[in-house]
Amino acid sequence: MPSISVVVPVYQAELNLRALYGELIPAIEAITDTFEIILVEDCSKDRSWEIICDLAAQDARVRGFRFRRNFGQHQALLCGIIAARCGVIVTVDDDLQHPVNHIRRLIDKLEDGYDVVYGTPEEEVHSTMRNAASVLTKLMLSSVMGLQTASKASAFRAFRTTLREGFQQYRGMAASVDVFLAWTTDRFATVDVPHRPRAAGKSGYTFGKLARHGWNIATGLSTFPLKMAAVVGFVFTLLGMVALGWVFTEYMIKGVVIPGFTFLASVIIIFSGVQLFALGVIGEYLGRLYLQSFDRPPFLVRETCGATEAEFPDRSRHQTASGA
Repeated sequence: MPSISVVVPVYQAELNLRALYGELIPAIEAITDTFEIILVEDCSKDRSWEIICDLAAQDARVRGFRFRRNFGQHQALLCGIIAARCGVIVTVDDDLQHPVNHIRRLIDKLEDGYDVVYGTPEEEVHSTMRNAASVLTKLMLSSVMGLQTASKASAFRAFRTTLREGFQQYRGMAASVDVFLAWTTDRFATVDVPHRPRAAGKSGYTFGKLARHGWNIATGLSTFPLKMAAVVGFVFTLLGMVALGWVFTEYMIKGVVIPGFTFLASVIIIFSGVQLFALGVIGEYLGRLYLQSFDRPPFLVRETCGATEAEFPDRSRHQTASGA
């Protein structure tokens, strides 16, 4: 069996970490003797980092990375993926909703010749608003990954570590591991797994945050909104031509003059709205290009535990610092 790096983004998870560790160890030991658990703490306000350091002190297979500020779940995943040293990477959330005893099924499916395997929930245990936001996010993902693949995407995934060669030099601020994987391969597979209720704590993902994440995917990692703006502009141009033809026909054939103010005001409002929408989309892209010109790293690591500086690749690019 391949060696495995388990990457866990951690945020406000002090109540779950020890239980997650207790589930992961026997689940991975049943698959391989060579593995590591990478816990990336996204600047939580609780005792998550203290617990990570305790786990790393008692088990050399645990490595911890702590961000300088809150960068987001996918940036935390990116950090762990870049730091991974094993042949296969498995990503797991910190809320105990993913059944880690099913990791073997993901690995077995990966051995069938696939590059990425998602553990797709049979039924997601979330609130109605959270599920609605997830649907919107997956619609945005479909513009990059393809509809079928995006609909099966999950945070519980296994993939070959070599895939990171296609995105480990990424410098943008918008990050989506699923989009990155879609850049590097089209060999995806899924395995249906149960989805458990959150063990403790409250999810950091609200409807607004998920919707914003979807928008970041669309504008930061694809040209889908620009294409949509062009389509909307084309459609309204056709409507304008139809309206003009109707006005001209009414006048030439029936001698009827269309009442001016209401009709003209409606047309101006509609077309002004379309133009502002298109300008807003273009402005979003220009703003992202401007921010990207600063060449800021996608994350900054404040300190590590259970890992030396030499074990974290490319220090200069990610400005890793121990302590301070």
